[in-house]
Amino acid sequence: MSSETSTTDETDESSGHCSTPDSDGEVAEEIAIIAFERKMETAEEIVDGIGSAYEQIDVLEYHGDVFEEYWGEYDCFVGLMASGIAMRKTAPLLDDKWDDPAVVVIDEELTWAIPLTGGHHGANQVANDLAELGAVPAMTTASEAAGKQGVESKAKALDTHVVNGDSTVATNLAVLNEELGPVVRLDGPRAVVVGDDVTVLKRNKDEGVVLGTGTVSGVDTEQVLDAWEAALADVDLDFSDVDFVATGTRKEGEEGLYEAAEQIDAGVVLFEKETLEEHEGPSPSRSKELIGWPGIAEASAIAGGREHDLLREKERFDDAVTVAVGR
Repeated sequence: MSSETSTTDETDESSGHCSTPDSDGEVAEEIAIIAFERKMETAEEIVDGIGSAYEQIDVLEYHGDVFEEYWGEYDCFVGLMASGIAMRKTAPLLDDKWDDPAVVVIDEELTWAIPLTGGHHGANQVANDLAELGAVPAMTTASEAAGKQGVESKAKALDTHVVNGDSTVATNLAVLNEELGPVVRLDGPRAVVVGDDVTVLKRNKDEGVVLGTGTVSGVDTEQVLDAWEAALADVDLDFSDVDFVATGTRKEGEEGLYEAAEQIDAGVVLFEKETLEEHEGPSPSRSKELIGWPGIAEASAIAGGREHDLLREKERFDDAVTVAVGR
């Protein structure tokens, strides 16, 4: 059993931590833009600007009961209207934050994108996407306002979901206070008893791979992306098959690596040296001789994989990026 100071179930017994590119909680995939007739042209501008990022994006003409009529049919409503209108019409419909659709309002000039409800459940994500059209996303969720990632945000980045939603009040407070302790990975079958202040995350997919990655300092984003693409293609996979990126804590803050992960919508898990030593890969490593660390690419791929196994041994690309694929 191992651990890392991250809200993910990809952990091992030594301490480590998770760092992810900016991303929000649950993903909004089906969007409805609600607009008055005179604002339809602006609504279509939004569709043209961000529509490709979603499975479905529809434009609905506003009438008094439009929110109620379509409530539950979309992940997120974008109200092209005053916030007061959206608040009055949606407030009676709200029931549970884990089930309610997200609501964002944006003005006709596309100046402000304001998540009203469901910030960690798609609204912050949509507001960030609307920023591509020039709008300023006005985040008010505590963790984002403080420049930190809440539990829901980390869960999304690592392709997991929160099993016990009520626990996130306590764990997000710990995030804000920088008091969130290590998260423990438990490989089953086994039974686990947790308290109200313990958030349990579960992976979303039964299959998926981990990109174990080592880089030279100052690596270019495109070098990382090209290396990942080549390594995945060799085993007939692509970026959609990736659960997350894994590396060592000594690579924390490596800008090119983080930007590459953000482009493929993946989180980055950082493993401590002790964890990597427990999952050392089969290939010889110069880093062990030079700095005492096991080969980061293979060890982190093995540590992060569901089966703690390699699908593809490491390969060095462009003398800058080493990649192994774990499962």
